[in-house]
Amino acid sequence: MSETSVVTWTTESPGVVVVTMDRPPANALGIPLLDGLHAAIDAAETAGDVKVMVLTSGREGFFAAGADIKHMSTIDAGSFLAYGDKMRAVNDRLAAAGWISIAAVDGVALGGGLELAMACTMRVAGPRARLGLPEVKLGLIPGAGGTQRLPQLVGRGRALDIMLTARQVEPEEALRIGLVDRLTDGDALKAALDLAADLAGSSLPAQLAVVRTVDAAFEMPLEEGFAFEAKQEQGLFETGEAAEGIAAFVAKRPPNFA
Repeated sequence: MSETSVVTWTTESPGVVVVTMDRPPANALGIPLLDGLHAAIDAAETAGDVKVMVLTSGREGFFAAGADIKHMSTIDAGSFLAYGDKMRAVNDRLAAAGWISIAAVDGVALGGGLELAMACTMRVAGPRARLGLPEVKLGLIPGAGGTQRLPQLVGRGRALDIMLTARQVEPEEALRIGLVDRLTDGDALKAALDLAADLAGSSLPAQLAVVRTVDAAFEMPLEEGFAFEAKQEQGLFETGEAAEGIAAFVAKRPPNFA
């Protein structure tokens, strides 16, 4: 296990790493926690063998309560910009990582905490999950990707409803509108690890290509999206693991993906 003062990361199984946030009392995304998340991502990049990263919390009842309001109350405009940049950098690195990421949310995920979860590839929620972007109550907006990622997940109208009312979304609604991908009535971390084990058995290059092409559907006209999809598929056939997958299918054996 490796760790900073408030973030630990450990290999759960081959290719699967679990990153645990544990900053009392509620995982406020202050500088120590953000630095710890950067360190965990650095370690995964250095290891080079991570296929799935599960992000979870060691704080009972909390995933991450949001930005560190106490810290924000003591800084000037320049420091606020630097603080926001550090939050955005964590989320952007997660979203662009060379692995699949899963947020295991079984507690409060508000503001920056929900933005962090939305930067992950997938989200698994437990029965205690409460999700929201209440920044308007502070005279702010969700500034670490929330105004961009939430509409992509739930659509414009639902995103505006959540952000303008600053309400908390309960897990059943979150699943129904697409804010989370899976819902469990048990342990969110266990459900996320079960999903991670399933994902780790497939071709990571193919999975990342799926993510890229789906994201392109939100960014490109349809015809450009079709062309991008064809290019991604051809690239996998030429340089990816398609040869192993096809050979394994023909031989009726499990594929041996790297």
